[in-house]
Amino acid sequence: MAASSLLTRYVPVWLLLCGLCTGVQAALPAQVGTQPVPSLAPMLDRVTPAVVNISTDTRTRLRSHSLLNDPFFRWFFEQPRRQRKRQSLGSGVIVDAANGYVLTNQHVIDDAEEIKVTLKDGRHLTATLLGADPETDVALLQIPAERLQAITFAGSGPLRVGDFVVAIGSPFGLQQTVTSGIVSALGRSGLGIEGYEHFIQTDASINPGNSGGPLVNLRGELIGINTAILAPNGGNVGIGFAIPSGRARAIMRQIVDYGGVSRGIFGIKVQDLNADLAQALGLSRRAGAVVNAVEADSPADEAGLREGDVVLQINQHLVQNAEDLLTQLGLARIGDRITLQVYRGGRERTLAARMADPFSSYTPGGSLTRAVQGAVFRAVTDQSRFGEHAGIRVGKVTRDSRAWRLGLRMHDVIFEINRQRIKTLSQMRQFTTVWHLRLRRSEQLLTFSSRG
Repeated sequence: MAASSLLTRYVPVWLLLCGLCTGVQAALPAQVGTQPVPSLAPMLDRVTPAVVNISTDTRTRLRSHSLLNDPFFRWFFEQPRRQRKRQSLGSGVIVDAANGYVLTNQHVIDDAEEIKVTLKDGRHLTATLLGADPETDVALLQIPAERLQAITFAGSGPLRVGDFVVAIGSPFGLQQTVTSGIVSALGRSGLGIEGYEHFIQTDASINPGNSGGPLVNLRGELIGINTAILAPNGGNVGIGFAIPSGRARAIMRQIVDYGGVSRGIFGIKVQDLNADLAQALGLSRRAGAVVNAVEADSPADEAGLREGDVVLQINQHLVQNAEDLLTQLGLARIGDRITLQVYRGGRERTLAARMADPFSSYTPGGSLTRAVQGAVFRAVTDQSRFGEHAGIRVGKVTRDSRAWRLGLRMHDVIFEINRQRIKTLSQMRQFTTVWHLRLRRSEQLLTFSSRG
């Protein structure tokens, strides 16, 4: 059976988290503190206050009429309804005590209408979703920044197979559960879990409810966010996967700065370099990505890439296959400089480009109305689990701008302003002030209102 067929998302209970590795010495400490035998207890005393339990509530409306069963319709007409709640359990980790930032998996809070965070000291707090990136399965929450303790990100030292690691989380709702293991492999991809994969693999025991929890090294530093397990029989077989903390941190920074993840455009299609292609091209190595197509006037085109080129390296990273190259490109920001080592016609050459702005066709908010200055907008037909509906998609949002202070974030889709249905950019020009918004963010329908 293919590995991808054995992997399930977190929503079906057995996908759950995984804990992963670290860059620490692959040997048990001879002594910890003053204890005569090795123990991780002192490290865990420092780390576990940063680990939280996450529960979410999703309300399902019980109705008979098909129109009233449409969540988008009910959202606008605010019909009274009976409700039942479905609770989902996961984990998270406090990474910034001063701002109350909590990292977790996107699939832990997917579809949530309310997010609750429970701290080690027993406090129950309501969390706000600042942003999420389904492509990497990372989400950033914010809780009141009162008496919090954050974890430290691991340094830049190399992470090696065989390093000892510890996974912490709430499997099956059992809070503050700790398991240990080693780093089993690095750079795992092709699993069909996320859009951009480059996982740490570990044999630390991971179970449902660990998703979003931390994977730490023996120094108690964050090296990964547990996200999935390989579970052929619905149970833990010692194969778990975590998102490297460096990647999670980069996603977090984009969410904090822009309200979402802004990926640049490069403009190529690629396929794996297999043995037959390598032989035909005269290449001795079997790793790389073959360019199938180059989009006209794209950064790839301007850099001089051609169909048939083999990309061997991107920004000092050796390319293993097509998916590896696309992952590296997918993590690059708008304007980032990309350097490629390419094989063509029997020799290698170096090409350079910059990632293009996917929002170049969007309209600046200041040209529509001062009320939404600081963001760019585009009329779209939004497609989501709520159906297809005309709306206004939000592109980049400048932090602390008028649009930002209204609550707008990148990738939001606006459906209503000041209680009027909005479908076109020209309709936005009539508003000199904005005091009411209805929009979709990720898989949530949200309402912001300052009065009225």
